[in-house]
Amino acid sequence: MARSMRKVRTGSVVRAGQEKTTVVEMVWKQRHRIYGKQMRRVARFQVHDPENQCRLGDVVRIEETRPISKTKHWRLLEILQRRQVADVAPIELESDAVIVGPPAETANEPSVADNSAEAENGPIGDENGDSSDDMASGEFADSEGNEGESPQDEVAPPEGDLDNKESR
Repeated sequence: MARSMRKVRTGSVVRAGQEKTTVVEMVWKQRHRIYGKQMRRVARFQVHDPENQCRLGDVVRIEETRPISKTKHWRLLEILQRRQVADVAPIELESDAVIVGPPAETANEPSVADNSAEAENGPIGDENGDSSDDMASGEFADSEGNEGESPQDEVAPPEGDLDNKESR
């Protein structure tokens, strides 16, 4: 194909991580023929970059060429504009850690000293020495203080003729 007949496009580099290949995206707007709303159209090209000189965000000019691989049919002509992209390094948490004192104590929250006394002496209960953990053991105390099994344990048998299944 004669060089004068080859298509030339301008786009921006959206991926440059592969060896000798970059992905260039060309974006344009087109009006919908019925509704008139502008639609964003995108074409992505696999571009041959033999020296790996493209970086993310660069504006480049590409030219159509013979098939270089299954998806590469374009080659890099020139880099029109370099884009300054900040390199973001991972933050090291240990070096940036700031030691902050305990939060201000409120009236509803127990202090750290109260929690340490509870850890030494066991859980703090009411005046009878009962703690709230006794409720987890399956016993139930009603409003008069009578202890017994929880009402959930008393399950009524289901209604219906389940005993007559053998007769069917």
